[in-house]
Amino acid sequence: MSWVNNYQPPTTLTPQFTQVLPEAELYGPTPYDINFAYPLHEETLQSERIKLVPFIPSVHAETYWRHVGKSPKEIFRYYPFVMSTLDQTLSFIERVLRRDPNAVLFAVIDKTRPDAEHPDWGGSLAGVIMLFDTSPANLSTEIGFVVVFPEFRGTHVAKDMVGVLLRYLLQLPSQSPPGIGFRRVQWTTHPDNAPSLGLAQRMGFKVEGRKRWTWVLTDELAEMGPAGREGDPAGGRSGRDTAVLGLCWDDWEGGAREKVEAVLH
Repeated sequence: MSWVNNYQPPTTLTPQFTQVLPEAELYGPTPYDINFAYPLHEETLQSERIKLVPFIPSVHAETYWRHVGKSPKEIFRYYPFVMSTLDQTLSFIERVLRRDPNAVLFAVIDKTRPDAEHPDWGGSLAGVIMLFDTSPANLSTEIGFVVVFPEFRGTHVAKDMVGVLLRYLLQLPSQSPPGIGFRRVQWTTHPDNAPSLGLAQRMGFKVEGRKRWTWVLTDELAEMGPAGREGDPAGGRSGRDTAVLGLCWDDWEGGAREKVEAVLH
């Protein structure tokens, strides 16, 4: 019996998160197709103070980068990578999110702060949040890329945006307001990221464990984890563990829904 393996390895181990697409692809198609496999229930994805809407690069990216571009390493210090340019960010959104029908990026609009430059938004862009690593067969997904702009930290924004997203994910389609009826929502973060861990636990997530050596870190984040093994394919670059939390349908039915609704009202 004979066989071949024609796989050609990449010339570098540059993370796909920081690779840049050709300029013509950066902003996605026109009209913008969010390419998401699930219905978006507008009434579920908002509270009295915030709302989540699809992030459209041609609409939101400039304002997003105005906030994040000032100090990307500070904002992403607990991430396994830093998107240090707008083009890297747009490439990540297009390649990793929009082209995956089980992922979506939301713009977080703070309805309590009008934006004179964008009155049609119904408020100010306060951050972003995404769903990814979704398993339709297992009714599970993960919340990630949770970014609250510095000017909006310490307000209602973080709790409200996570709360409406949990409601959207864990409510049954037959309930009011309707959700998509998932069974599990996951949250992962750097084990030292106390604000992220605290937010997740306040919103009902339970700590489930720690995945060791989850990520190979980029050089600019080398100090965020211990050195790897010399001679491995990553050249011994630093790595990091990941704290894993979960909120499941039985948690939701067992009191988490009431905890979230108390935050939203």
